[in-house]
Amino acid sequence: MITPLSTAYLKTAMGPLKIVASERGILTVNFAVSLEESDEALPKFLEQCVSEIEEYFSARRRAFSVPLVVRGTDFQQRVWDALLEVPFGQTLTYGQLAKEIGNPGAVRAVGTAVGDNPLAIIIPCHRVLPASGGIGNYASGSDKKEWLLKHEGVEV
Repeated sequence: MITPLSTAYLKTAMGPLKIVASERGILTVNFAVSLEESDEALPKFLEQCVSEIEEYFSARRRAFSVPLVVRGTDFQQRVWDALLEVPFGQTLTYGQLAKEIGNPGAVRAVGTAVGDNPLAIIIPCHRVLPASGGIGNYASGSDKKEWLLKHEGVEV
């Protein structure tokens, strides 16, 4: 059985976001190339997600409560679950994240899982920094990562 998907687009200070949801929860949040029309009838939790992201960008929200449908390997799930525990305005290194999930030797694999995060902003992969300094890479561009970190009060 194919599950119908709903899509919402949101204008943000960093450019358009595309949010895709199934009937069970939010599947993806990604930066979009352009702002398109959202589907007409959005599920309630997709409307909630749009509201929560708007609150985040207006500095009125630090964590998200929308239902998520996160698909990935067991390893990716552990990395993403650990990222959900990193508070607003705090950062950690890839090595610290690897230790956090009980796999300190898997720093590169952690980096790959962070880069594969399907839920930008909600699963805060932007809060992971390289131990060598700087802000490191970000799937949507280091300028967006820098903006998000500054928005959360992190000195970069």
